[in-house]
Amino acid sequence: MMDRRLIENFDWPLIWVLLSICCIGLLSVYSALYPQIQANPTNNLFIKQVLWLLVGFTVMFCTLLVDYQQLRAISLWIYIFVILLLLLVLVAGREVNGSKRWLQLAGFQFQPSEFMKIAIVLQLSSYFSSNEISPYPSLKKLFPPAVMLMVPAVLILAEPDLGTAISVSAIACTLVLFMGIRWRYILGLVLGVLPCLWPVWEHVLKPYQKQRIMILLRPDLDPLGAGYHIRQSKIAIGSGMLWGKGFLNGTQNKLRFLPEKHTDFVFSVWAEEWGFLGCMLLLVLFALLVVIALRVARRSKDRYGSLLVVGMTSLILWQVLINIGMVIGLLPVVGITLPFVSYGGSSIITLCFAVGIIENVSMRRYTFHTR
Repeated sequence: MMDRRLIENFDWPLIWVLLSICCIGLLSVYSALYPQIQANPTNNLFIKQVLWLLVGFTVMFCTLLVDYQQLRAISLWIYIFVILLLLLVLVAGREVNGSKRWLQLAGFQFQPSEFMKIAIVLQLSSYFSSNEISPYPSLKKLFPPAVMLMVPAVLILAEPDLGTAISVSAIACTLVLFMGIRWRYILGLVLGVLPCLWPVWEHVLKPYQKQRIMILLRPDLDPLGAGYHIRQSKIAIGSGMLWGKGFLNGTQNKLRFLPEKHTDFVFSVWAEEWGFLGCMLLLVLFALLVVIALRVARRSKDRYGSLLVVGMTSLILWQVLINIGMVIGLLPVVGITLPFVSYGGSSIITLCFAVGIIENVSMRRYTFHTR
């Protein structure tokens, strides 16, 4: 029988906010895929998105059944397993548009790099929660986390997938900042990175990645080529004005000017149809999700629980910031989806697992852990 205290500490506001965001996501994906749905009502990506959400919520429920403390013992094995999957992607992954990011298993495709977001949080949380690691750890203690980050980041960049590599790096850096880091380390890192920028630009970034950065700096450089995505996205968002054009009435979407409208640019679909007020509603919901999650981190009775919640929250927050910054032209287009809104099975499962861990810590906050 489940302990009554677990149910009493269940954070219902977090779930209601999550369900609200998912409903917005379903409306946006339905609108983006409306022509496909009309052509094939029983077999389309919208039906698959509903199924992925059901799978995601099932995964989230399953994470509640096991005490999060037990994850500490297997975090390294999870990390190693995902590393092996990333290596397998480079060898036998399915190539789409010049990138190897997907593995196919039993008719389903999944993206291992998405699961690395979870694995890096579990592994770094386990490492930083050790009694041997104190706040503001020394440079020697920061070396292992740096290696833990560099290995998957290099493998993800090799796919290539710059967006996910940036996301995983941002999550890791958030956990380091939460533990505390001395200013001289940050200054040393900045001074060490600056000389590497030119070699990275010349020898690491792909031509299309360079072009996306140049388009960010000069939007009119190639309006019908590399700048087409962001130009159409801005038109869609701006044309929504205050109230929007109404559900299924977005012209940029309906006339197929807007590319990747059910994945990377789904926010543009929502903005065109629901306007500024609709965008503010979605942003407020994301802000509430983050605030509620951070409240769970503050209430946690042990460092490991707090680190897990901060890591899982940063996973969601950075993805929101990068995606919205990308579609409004403040950041280069790097292929990051909008959490719980964009279409995508691997992303939905990863994000639902993250929310499940946050709820797991909330439910067990009455228990004091010595480590």
